[in-house]
Amino acid sequence: MDDPRLFLVADVGGTNTRVGMARGNIVLPETVRRYRNRDFANLAPVLRRYREEEGGPAPDGACVAVAGPVRDGRAELTNLDWSIDAARLIDATGARGAAILNDLQAQGFALGHLDPDQVRPIVEGPAPEGAARLVIGVGTGFNAAPVHVVPTGRLVPPCEAGHANLPIRTEADLRLATFLSTAHGFAAVEDVLSGRGLEQVYHWLASEAGSFDEFGAAEIMARLGSDARAEAAVRLFCGMLGTVAGNLALIHLPLGGVFLVGGVARAMGPHLREMGFADGFRDKGRFAGFMGNFAVSLVEDDYAALTGCAAHLRELAG
Repeated sequence: MDDPRLFLVADVGGTNTRVGMARGNIVLPETVRRYRNRDFANLAPVLRRYREEEGGPAPDGACVAVAGPVRDGRAELTNLDWSIDAARLIDATGARGAAILNDLQAQGFALGHLDPDQVRPIVEGPAPEGAARLVIGVGTGFNAAPVHVVPTGRLVPPCEAGHANLPIRTEADLRLATFLSTAHGFAAVEDVLSGRGLEQVYHWLASEAGSFDEFGAAEIMARLGSDARAEAAVRLFCGMLGTVAGNLALIHLPLGGVFLVGGVARAMGPHLREMGFADGFRDKGRFAGFMGNFAVSLVEDDYAALTGCAAHLRELAG
């Protein structure tokens, strides 16, 4: 359905910020620009730079999705010393109204507005329309957000799931958690299920073998097929992601499906089926059969958070 309203939307990650314009809930790809966070002191200068470069009329609304908690209309980024509130967002963009979402909330608002070709099944299962759904983000950090459809619209409560304790099932899990605790003081889910987490897993496997080898996440992925330790790291990552996703599914009961999003999730996409994701997801003892109620899909649309921001603004505006 055509919507003439123009919205400014932004996705603020731990490393980069993407800003673009949307007509209704349709993101205009030609308007999307990417900025390196390290080049700016805060988010407002990024948005001002974008408005200067893109030009055009003031937007009807502005919405940013941030990788961090949002409270009382103010966002604090978890992995970056930035903050933003609605007043500064309006000042920086010239918008008539503003909204701030956690990045996983934005992904939740995007569900149902994405190209089906950009949503790839990972674990088959039923997904009835209107049932609760769950978005799990794996990128610079880790987080999750349930998605509920209620009479007043879509409800996507914020969450900080990446900072919960890492689940421990085996002696190897315990050794990994001890290794992470020595480095960080606490073994959290995000310390394994993130880009830097994959690096930590590889480093731990190397230390178990008496080696000091360390590689970046992209290099570890590139070494698959030539480095047995890289394969072991990715296999552990996929299995742990399945375990955590299964735990979250039992907590939230997303009968409408579980959706994996984020750059690291997309990078792991080709390996999830063959490297133990489904086994970790379903390994819940007497509830193993019950886990068949949950379908799991991978969202491959890199603009999903921007689409979610636009959809949220459109819902707010009516």
